[in-house]
Amino acid sequence: MTLPPNLPELVGVFGGGRMGSGIAHAFLAAGSHVIVVESDPEAAGRALERVTGSLAKAAEKGRLGLPLQDVLARLRTTADPGELTPCELVVEAVPEDAALKAKVFALVERQAPGAVLATNTSSLSIGGLATGLAAPERFIGLHFFNPVPVSDLIEIVVGPRTAPELVERAQEWAAALGRTPITVADSPGFASSRLGVCLALEAMRMLEEGVASAADIDTAMTLGYRHPTGPLRTTDVVGLDVRLAIAEHLARELGPRFEPPRILRDLVAAGHLGRKTGQGFYTW
Repeated sequence: MTLPPNLPELVGVFGGGRMGSGIAHAFLAAGSHVIVVESDPEAAGRALERVTGSLAKAAEKGRLGLPLQDVLARLRTTADPGELTPCELVVEAVPEDAALKAKVFALVERQAPGAVLATNTSSLSIGGLATGLAAPERFIGLHFFNPVPVSDLIEIVVGPRTAPELVERAQEWAAALGRTPITVADSPGFASSRLGVCLALEAMRMLEEGVASAADIDTAMTLGYRHPTGPLRTTDVVGLDVRLAIAEHLARELGPRFEPPRILRDLVAAGHLGRKTGQGFYTW
């Protein structure tokens, strides 16, 4: 396969969970070679299974456009971050924990000093995350959306010290991946999470107050406003714990209008995190 113009030939993805494996899928399907780094060999093996399974499903549905084995030949998973050294781009996709992300960024800068470093954060400040970086001008937000393989959007988040030419490159990468980029300034929740969480929290309050059932609230948005998925079902897919963490962050940054409803806190405390646990606002 001929690599599309402007797409990095070798991409690192640090973190092989649901989002990281989806990001790896996107770059592999577009033609890049991808190295997924995980915390230990067992986690690296699970990441390999996730990416392989995702690509196989796409191939079965005729969405891959290339022989599956040819695509898989460009994938490697590892627990050795030293393998990131030749990468042109490394995308961080670990949980929404600023301290954890800072450790990852410091490690990647040492191992791949020439790479562009991107974060998949959905809400944390790009400027804040870049504080400890030696080259913050090579740092940018690339917010992919779940599920990554079928999402059409990438939110490019520009930090206060991100180089303008890097923003242009990121827009070209998004286009080469077949995604539509939007470019936003570094602000709490950016554009997508801020709006999405606002809608979801109000839907939760309505459910809590007995205004309507979860299904009817979601149907109001899917049929009335043409949203592809309602806010409560979307929360189940994203993860209630993820939504809770983002809401708490936005409440600290933007005020009480983002205060998480009791129903969200109670479900998370009970371990009902949505699709990944089989129970959230819906039973999966």
